Amino acid sequence: MKYEHIKKGRFISRPNRFIAHVEIDGQDTVCHVKNTGRCRELLLPGVFVLLEYHPKAAMAGRKTSYDLVAVYKDDLLINMDSQAPNLAAWEWIHHIPLLEAGDGAAFRPADIRREVIHGDSRFDLAFILKDPEGRRPDRPAFMEVKGVTLEENRTALFPDAPTERGVKHLRGLIRAKEEGFEPYVLFLIQMKGIRCFSPNDRTHPAFGEALRDACRAGVHILAYDCLVTPDGMTADQPVSVRL
Repeated sequence: MKYEHIKKGRFISRPNRFIAHVEIDGQDTVCHVKNTGRCRELLLPGVFVLLEYHPKAAMAGRKTSYDLVAVYKDDLLINMDSQAPNLAAWEWIHHIPLLEAGDGAAFRPADIRREVIHGDSRFDLAFILKDPEGRRPDRPAFMEVKGVTLEENRTALFPDAPTERGVKHLRGLIRAKEEGFEPYVLFLIQMKGIRCFSPNDRTHPAFGEALRDACRAGVHILAYDCLVTPDGMTADQPVSVRL
C-alpha cells in the first residue's frame, strides 16, 4: 500500500488520541493521528514523524491537512497507521501462492472478500482455500488481521493496550473452527528487524490466554514483518511466534 505527498516533521505533543501537534517546516501544525492506540513508547517529544499531506483537505471537509502515518524509533521506521495492516494483508493474500491448512496441506486462497460477518464477529478477510491439484475439497476460511507497532528488544508484542475486541475475535475464530472453517489470525508487524512475536501478557493477560486457546483449538497463528518505506508498507517475511 502506498501514500502520496509525504512530509517529514518533528512530533511535539498529542492532546488527545485523534490529533497531534507536529512541527512542519518550522510551524506548529495540527495533524490527524491514524491510530487511536496509546503509542506512548513511539510518540515522544522531538521524534521525527512522517505525514501524508492532503492538498484538497478543505474541499473534502477535513479538519486537518495532514495524517500522521509513521514514526522513527531511533533509526527504525515504524508505520503506525491502523488502516495500513488490512490494506497490506489484502495485497499479500492476493500474491502468496499457497497457504498452509490444518493437516499440513497447502491451498491457494481464492474468492477473497473483506469485512465478512459470521455469528457475532466481523472478520477482516474471508476466502476459499482451493487445492492447486484439485484432489481435496475446497475449504472456507476466515482471517483476522492485527497490526503490531510495539517492539521491545526486537520482540514484537500485541496488544499495546487491553483489547476486549481482540479477545472476542479470537473466540469467534475458535467457534468458526468448530463449525468447519479454516481460521487464521495474521499479526502484521509494521516494521523490520524483528526476531519473534509474542502476546503482550503484561498488558493484557486475557488476550494472551485467548491466543493460546485459539492455537490449541486449531486456529493458525501467523506473524509477518513489513517493509516500511516513507511512502508505503508491504508485508514481507514470516516471523516466529512464541506463545
